[in-house]
Amino acid sequence: MKMSRLLKSILVLTISTLYTTTLSGQGLDQKIDEAFMPIAIWWENIIFSGVEIGRVSIPIVLLLLLSGATFFTIYFKVANIRLFPTSIKVVRGKYDEVEHQKAAPTPDDIKILDGDLVDTIRDEGHHGEVNHFQALATAVSGTVGLGNIAMVAVAISLGGPGATFWMIIAGLLGMSSKFVECTLGVRYRDITADGKVHGGPMYYLSRGLKERGYPGMGKALAVTFAVLCIGASFGGGNAFQSNQAAAQIVERLGLSGSASGTMLGVLFAILVGIVIIGGIKRIAKVTEKIVPFMAVLYVAAAIFIITTNLQYVDDALRLIISEAFSPRATITGGFIGVMIQGFRRAAFSNEAGAGSAAIAHSAVNTKYPASEGLVGLLEPFIDTVLICTMTALVIIIFNIEGAFAYGDVVNDQVLLIATGERIGGVNLTSMAFESSIPGSSYVLAIAVILFAFSTMLSWSYYGLQSWKYLFGRSQVADLSYKILFLMFTILGAAITMEAVIKFSDAMILALVFPNMVGLFFLYPYVKEELEKYLKAIKGS
Repeated sequence: MKMSRLLKSILVLTISTLYTTTLSGQGLDQKIDEAFMPIAIWWENIIFSGVEIGRVSIPIVLLLLLSGATFFTIYFKVANIRLFPTSIKVVRGKYDEVEHQKAAPTPDDIKILDGDLVDTIRDEGHHGEVNHFQALATAVSGTVGLGNIAMVAVAISLGGPGATFWMIIAGLLGMSSKFVECTLGVRYRDITADGKVHGGPMYYLSRGLKERGYPGMGKALAVTFAVLCIGASFGGGNAFQSNQAAAQIVERLGLSGSASGTMLGVLFAILVGIVIIGGIKRIAKVTEKIVPFMAVLYVAAAIFIITTNLQYVDDALRLIISEAFSPRATITGGFIGVMIQGFRRAAFSNEAGAGSAAIAHSAVNTKYPASEGLVGLLEPFIDTVLICTMTALVIIIFNIEGAFAYGDVVNDQVLLIATGERIGGVNLTSMAFESSIPGSSYVLAIAVILFAFSTMLSWSYYGLQSWKYLFGRSQVADLSYKILFLMFTILGAAITMEAVIKFSDAMILALVFPNMVGLFFLYPYVKEELEKYLKAIKGS
C-alpha cells in the first residue's frame, strides 16, 4: 500500500512538472517534432532496409515474417485453420478442468534448466494470474488498435484495394506464428514465490536456446528483444496511440494551440497511470471489459455500412482480388508494391512474429502451454482478417466514386480529389464512416480513444516485463519504467503523425529479428506441447 501511494504521488508530480513546462513554452510541439524526426527517419531506414527485386526494394523484415509464418503453417499442418474450433472452446473454458489438474512429469520428460526442473516450471502453470479470456483480451487490446483504423487507410491509399487481399493472407499466416510464440511463452515463463508471472520472448529465447545448447546466443537475443520491446512500448504501443487519440479529440472539439496535444497527453497519462499501477490483474480486468465493447461498437458500425451498401460490395470484392495481382498504374512498385503494403500494415497491426503478445499470454492460468498457443492464434484472425478487412471494405466502398486518389500519398497524407486537401489515415476512415452514417465520426472518435487507451495499457505491461528482465524486479525498476512510459504518453500527443508512424513501425517490427530467429530453433518443442495438450483434452 505504501509503495502504491508513493508511486501515485511521484506520477502526479512528474505529470504536473511536464504540464507546467508545456504551458510555459511556446511551440513545444514543433520543437519536439524537429528533434524527434531525424531519429525516427534514421531508425526506419535501418529496420526497413531490403533487397532489390526489379525496381522494388523488399524489406528483409517482411521476408523473415512471411517465410517464418509460411513454414509454421505447413509444419503444423495448417493448425491455424484445423484447430480453430478447438481454440474457441479453450477460450470459452471448456477444458479448464483438464488444464488445472496437477500431473507429475514422467522420467523421460525431466530436464534441468537454470537449476530447476523444466517440467516443474511447467506444472506451476496453474498459478498463472489470469484466465484464457483475460489473457486474450489483454493481448488483443495490444494489437487491435489504431493500426486497424489509421494504418489500414494508409495501406489502401498507397497500395490500392489489392493491399486488402495481402493483409488477409498475412493475417491467416500470422496465426501460425502467434501460436508458436504464445506456446513458448507459457512453456518457459518464470513464476515467483508470490505467484507473479514473468514471461515472453526474453525468457524463451534465453532458456529455450540454452536448452538447445546455445546459451550465449539465447542470452544475446533475449537482451536485444528486451531493449527493442521497451522502445516499442514507448513508440508504437504508446506515443502513436496518444498521438492519434489526441488528434481525434482536437478535431472533434475544435481545439487549437501548440499546448492542446500535450494537455490531452497529460490527461491520457493520468488515466493510464491509474490502471497500470495495479499490474497485469488490473490491466486484464479493464481490457476484458473495454476490448469486447469497442470491438462490437466498431464492427457493428462497419457491418451496417457494408450491408446498407450491398450494391457496391461485389465491386469492392472484385477490386480487392483483381488489384492484388494487377494493380493500377498509379500504384508504385506494381504487384510487389501492393503485396508489401498489405504485409507491412498487417504486421504492424497484429504483431504476429514480433513476440510481444506472448508476454501477456504467459500470465495465463494453465499447465498446458499449447492451450494458450491455441488462444493466441485467434488474435491475428480477430485483428486482421476480421477488423482490418471491415475497415478496408468501408474505405473501398467510400471510394467507389473516386473520393480520393489511390497511390497519391505524401507523408502518409491522402489526397482528396474534390478539395485537393490532404488528410491522415484516421480522418480518411472517419470520412468513410460519416458518409454512410451521419454522426458516426463521433462514434469512431470514441472507438479511437478506447483503442488507444487499451493498447497503451497492454504495451505498458510488455515494456515493464522487458524492463524488469534487464534491470531486475525491484520496486525502483517498476517505478522508473512507469514514469518514463507516462512521459512518452504526453510526448506522443505533442509530436506530429509522420514522426510517430516512422518510429512506431520500425520499433515494433524490429522485434521480429531476435524473436523469429529464436522461433526457428524452438518450434519442435511447440509440437511436443501441442501433442501433449491434444492428448489431454481428447474426449473432453
